[in-house]
Formats: sequence, C-alpha cells, structure tokens
Amino acid sequence: MKKIYFHVLFMYLGMFGAYAQTTPVAIKPDSSSYQSRKLKIDEVNLVSAYYNQNGNNSAVTGGIGTEKLSDIANTIDLQLSRFNKRGKKNTFLFELGIDHYTSASSDKIDPSTISSASAADTRIYPSLNWTHSNEQTGNAYGFTGSYSTEFDYQSVGAAFNLTRLSKDKNTQFDFKLQAFLDQWTVILPVELRTGNTGKRGEEYGTAPRNSFSASFSLAQVINKNFQAALILEPSYQHGLLATKYQRDYFTDGSLRAETLPDKRYKLPIGLRMNYFLGDRFVIRSFYRYYMDNWGIRAHTAELEIPVKVNSFFSISPFYRYNNQTGTRYFAAYGQHDPTAQYFTSDYDLSTLNSDFYGMGIRFSPPKGVLGWQRLNMLELRYGHYARSTGLASNIVSLNLKFK
Repeated sequence: MKKIYFHVLFMYLGMFGAYAQTTPVAIKPDSSSYQSRKLKIDEVNLVSAYYNQNGNNSAVTGGIGTEKLSDIANTIDLQLSRFNKRGKKNTFLFELGIDHYTSASSDKIDPSTISSASAADTRIYPSLNWTHSNEQTGNAYGFTGSYSTEFDYQSVGAAFNLTRLSKDKNTQFDFKLQAFLDQWTVILPVELRTGNTGKRGEEYGTAPRNSFSASFSLAQVINKNFQAALILEPSYQHGLLATKYQRDYFTDGSLRAETLPDKRYKLPIGLRMNYFLGDRFVIRSFYRYYMDNWGIRAHTAELEIPVKVNSFFSISPFYRYNNQTGTRYFAAYGQHDPTAQYFTSDYDLSTLNSDFYGMGIRFSPPKGVLGWQRLNMLELRYGHYARSTGLASNIVSLNLKFK
C-alpha cells in the first residue's frame, strides 16, 4: 500500500543498463566454430538501493501532510546461456526483487490505529526471460513472464521482445510488447467506510487494472564516435486507476475518495544520443516528450558524462530536468469543485518542475574487485531529487557484477 515515487527509483536504477555500453556497436563474432552446448552461468548481478523522501503534500490526506517514506530494494538477476545443435544461443535471465518500505503518509489511511497494515509492506517480484539469438546476425526474440505481490495488489505480466540488426550491424531495431494484469484491493479512508470496514479480519473487495504497452526503438551508428536512438513507447491502461485510499476535499467542505477515469492512454517519445569523445569521455544525452489523455504533458532532458580515469576506474556525473503540466483533474486541498466527475490531489499529477542529479563510481579491475576474479565490477551511485512542490528524496545504490 505504499505511495512511493517509482519514477525516481526506476529512472535511477535504469541508468545502470544505459551506462553499460561505452564503446560503439561492434560486429558480432563468428559463431560457426564450436560452441559448448552445456548450460553455463554468464553473469550474476546484485543491486541494493536505499531510498528516502520527505515532503508535505501527501495524497493520502488530501494533498497536505507528511510524505515521509523509506524503501530498501534488493534485486538479484542470474543470466545463463547455452548453444543448441544449430549454433543458436538460448539465454535465460531470472530476476528476483524484494522491496521493503515504511511510510508515515500511508499510515494515515486509518490514523486511529497504532500501526496499521499500511505503515510498512514488502513487495516481491520475480521474473524469467528466455531469448533465442543468432550471434552471426545479431537477430533475437524472446518471452518474459513476471509476477508481483504486496499487501494490496497482485500482478501477473507477460512480454515478447524482438531484435533485428542490419547486415553491417550499424542499425538495430528493437520491439517489445508487454501486458500486466493486476488486482487491486479496494481500501477506503477510514471516514468513508461503513460497518466494520477496515477492522481486523475483514476481507476487502478487489478491482482489476490492466496495462498494455509497446516499445519501438531504432538505433543507428552514425560514425565511430556518434550513436543515436529513437524510442516510441505507447501504452494503454484500463480498470481501477484511482487510488481509493487517497482523500479529496471540496470547496463545500465535503470529502470523497480519489476518482479518476478508468482508461488512460500514454505516449512517450524519446531521443537518445551518445558521443564518444576520445578514449576517456562519453557524452550521453536523452530527451523525452510525454503526453496522455488526462491532459498531462511533460518534457524531460538528461545528461550523463562518464569519465574514464584509468583502464578500470570511472566516474559519471548526471543531471535530469523535468517540466510537467498537470492533469485537468488535479486541485489542491479543499479546492475541488463539488460537481466534478473526476478529482485528485495527488501532486504526482500536478504541474511541477523537478531536478535529479548525482554521480556514479565504477570500478572494474582486470584481476577482479579486491583481487576476487569472479567479482567483475562494482558500481556505487548516489542521486538527489528535488521538485517545485517541496518533495525531496535521496537514493544510494550498489551494483555488484559476478562473471
């Protein structure tokens, strides 16, 4: 039941993957020679992150009150592969994530309790991906299955991914389809419950929320120093999209649970450009425009400059700026029109500006970290997030790669 700003956490952890490629795309090696057909471990990644935030615009209490929250996230992924009799590669990626959070704002769903179920929760989310690839051509396709659960929701996901490369390996097209079928537990603020709703032992009702998305990415090597990628990610959601334990207050003094349309269309369009400035510097830039049918419009720009200090040590300062025009359904505490059909006081959906900046340190010695050959890489990253509504957060994470 947490109210955590996943867009901060995900865009931060997503930088691990974006940072991995520091040289231009190279031609794949010839796999016509003998390849072992035994299943082997390619690599293991361990990522741990600690996140905390504070602010005074909690949606649980109608856009006012504490947003204090802390979250510890741990993820392990195990990548294995084997070649079949035809020399094609089958890769299996198993990922297991566990998050645990404590939230002062979520505990205000029923402030009369000393410590309700919403004060803390644990989310567990395993997934498994299988990808079949041709190492000679670089072409690949695969499927993913996933599951996620915590106190107030369960989610089942499935995905299909496809990669196609040009003959000269300079152009790459990636396509992905995803579907998530969720079941939300419908929990109301204590003031809006009837009978013994919310008391220990009561079974809450549930409502579905289904999400479908596609991703189209076209990457091009312009020259040995410059690469660019165009990304289009349309998505559609249907079902219970409002968070029913969030309160909304009206100009006539009345109180209702958050109510939003049961359909949402999203269209982010992104452009990523990487420039390799000699052997020591990489300039990574990203721009995204976002729009949806709730009236939200947003511009995001990001810059990261990895600096290679020596052959095995690098630092990477980064900065991201976001400007958002909020949904037409948003109003602050006590400002909603009593005749409105849809309403929210969730500042995630309001007009705002935000800054996110920090630095990463990457250590990958040829003889392994601390002399341990199997520990191939260690990366430590810190980020600070601040937005115009007063919310501020910090996140620090550690990534260990074993090969």
